[in-house]
Amino acid sequence: MARARKVTISTDVHGHTAGWSETLGAPPATPTPDPTAAAFFDVDNTMMQGASIYWFARGLAARKYFTTGDLARFAWQQAKFRLLATEHAGDMSQAKEAALAFVQGWRVDDVERLAEEIFDELMAPRIWAGTRRLAQRHLDAGERVWLVSAAPVEIGRVIAARLGLTGAIGTVAEVVDGAYTGRLAGDLMHGPAKAEAITQLAGVEGLDLGRCTAYSDSANDLPMLSIVGHPVAVNPDPALLRQARQHGWAVRDFRTGRRAVKIAVPSTAAAGLVAGAVTAGLALHRRRHRAG
Repeated sequence: MARARKVTISTDVHGHTAGWSETLGAPPATPTPDPTAAAFFDVDNTMMQGASIYWFARGLAARKYFTTGDLARFAWQQAKFRLLATEHAGDMSQAKEAALAFVQGWRVDDVERLAEEIFDELMAPRIWAGTRRLAQRHLDAGERVWLVSAAPVEIGRVIAARLGLTGAIGTVAEVVDGAYTGRLAGDLMHGPAKAEAITQLAGVEGLDLGRCTAYSDSANDLPMLSIVGHPVAVNPDPALLRQARQHGWAVRDFRTGRRAVKIAVPSTAAAGLVAGAVTAGLALHRRRHRAG
């Protein structure tokens, strides 16, 4: 026969519950936070549907920083470049420098303000609820959570702040006196650069990568996934799904049916196209503004 449990509930002077205890069994203990464990989330198609730079560009277009025609024309030019160019080191170096040329002279606080507005309007509704829950589990366990994205770090910081995460790792533009110079301060945060940045952060924060978790949708992030003890494929592309199955990694897919196919478009082709369109479109906007 099971032994009866005696539960004592204490109340304050107003009759409100102040605490409780029982003679047999204690309330579930809160897990002790592990200061050496953390989680790293890719952004595009992992934390959100589509690419953050795509939605950022959409927000800029809505604010008349460039026209729809400009967007389409420069997108086509960028498409030809992506189809014909090979990603040798020299080509990528030039592309990286061109990618941020349009922000030359812009104030950092202006870009951050735009990123906040556009996140609330266009990005927030596209955060994957399932991935957001995964991040929250790490937070609830007392772990720190960082976003890791090739997008400008300002966009990553806004997303992290809005979601209550620890911070963001992203592509960093050179800043002098609060304004962008139009050059990168380091590498584009892509592929191996993500793994290098996470390794450096782990050294500073005292993290044990073997106890950390990383989430991504793309095989481009295999370097990042491979350095942690708990890699997870989220909404994986075919190449990453093959790797995940081969290595026995966890897989989480929050897409359904035809919707998954549609979402893949802005996160891959259109993301790259719009990135080029933003560069040229904003440059054109600046010239028109100065001429007026």
